[in-house]
Amino acid sequence: MRTISRKDGQLSAWVASVPDSIGYFLAGFTDGEGSFNFSFRRRPDYRMPWKVSVSFNVSQKDREILTLFQRYLSCGSLRPRSDGIWYYEVTALVDVTERVIPFFERFNFQSAKKQRDFAKFKSIVALMQVGAHLSESGIREILAIRVEMNNGGNRRYSDQQIIAQLVESSETTRRASRESRATMI
Repeated sequence: MRTISRKDGQLSAWVASVPDSIGYFLAGFTDGEGSFNFSFRRRPDYRMPWKVSVSFNVSQKDREILTLFQRYLSCGSLRPRSDGIWYYEVTALVDVTERVIPFFERFNFQSAKKQRDFAKFKSIVALMQVGAHLSESGIREILAIRVEMNNGGNRRYSDQQIIAQLVESSETTRRASRESRATMI
């Protein structure tokens, strides 16, 4: 799979300018406290019944550390939660591809688990860049990759629920198409 964050084999100038001490500190912090996620939300107003969203996030009581992420990645939002924890999150696909991924490609993780999750994250982001999340087969491919991320993670909808809704939506579309052709005859 192609690398999606480097141009002509070169690091972007902004990521090359991040001091090693800051970059490795943030990577280490992410190794323990960060998460790379994909969520599925029901969207009856979409052509596909699911909206696929990407997210890199870190939460912590100490807001100061999270402001470093926002400063050096130059993207994302920082907000307080009701339990006193601060939450830093990047959800825009363009920011994930142009900021988050290049940053963590330069400042690698120490744990094998986070390296694995990041590799899977990059694979799914690459699929989203070419629009795979807009088709049934693409969503199935994303689910197959996501299943092993974050030790299974807490998910609002199971893979089976997502697939069942895809199948139901596809059948409804086929039925409507047949009915439409029948009325034209």
